[in-house]
Amino acid sequence: MPLTRVPRPRRFLTCAPRYFDVRYAINPWMREDTEVDTDLAQAQWETLIRAYRDHGHRVEFIEPVAGLPDMVFAANSALVLEGRVFGSRFHAPQRRPEQLAYERWFKAAGFDVHPPESVCEGEGDLVPAGPYVLAGTGFRTTRAAHQEVQEFFGVPTISLLLVDPYFYHLDTALFVLDDRNIAYCPEAFSPGSREVLGRLYPDALIATRDDAMAFGLNSVSDGRHVFVAPQATGLIDQLTDRGYVPVPVDLSELHKAGGGIKCCTQEIR
Repeated sequence: MPLTRVPRPRRFLTCAPRYFDVRYAINPWMREDTEVDTDLAQAQWETLIRAYRDHGHRVEFIEPVAGLPDMVFAANSALVLEGRVFGSRFHAPQRRPEQLAYERWFKAAGFDVHPPESVCEGEGDLVPAGPYVLAGTGFRTTRAAHQEVQEFFGVPTISLLLVDPYFYHLDTALFVLDDRNIAYCPEAFSPGSREVLGRLYPDALIATRDDAMAFGLNSVSDGRHVFVAPQATGLIDQLTDRGYVPVPVDLSELHKAGGGIKCCTQEIR
């Protein structure tokens, strides 16, 4: 008999894809001059917002800025823990103007923002998981940023090496199910990082590369409901078997830029 999972209300910051486009290629998913249906992207994003609200979560919005087509990916803007904000410093120069826009929002909302000294892409590579922050590196966020995060929050920060360029951020290869467990795709990580995850999470949900490539691991869980790409059918079955409640939300138009549900969702803790 599957366990009865208990959800916890969350507070999310999001940004509408009003100016979403694929104008440059900074990850393997992106192709310059890809045709984008902005109306479809907007409609899919609105479905995600409704799903969050229907499940009791608070959703807030930052005004999108013209000329910043990736601003919809709010998760990359910061890591917020216990009311403290560790900002971003993007690897790609095309995205660096987003830093100021998000910093202004956080400051207007009453937060102080700590700007990182090293390249760091927020929750894209920094995943709070119970007593730890799991921290990705290999393509974007640097190991030096992991050290900064640990010093700033005083939370043990565990470096994990990503080795597959399709999983250029940690949140494409791993997500937190609840305070005790995670789901991840082993093939996305170096052998040593796989061993670390195996030691920390012996009961983790192991996803296939196919489900990861379908953006199944770019998911958001409230401890019971898992907002997940409907294309990740095997992962959805595994979640159900473990007592979670999948909430499929299709963001396929945003996949063209290498983003999904979690990429669009910055959690304010």
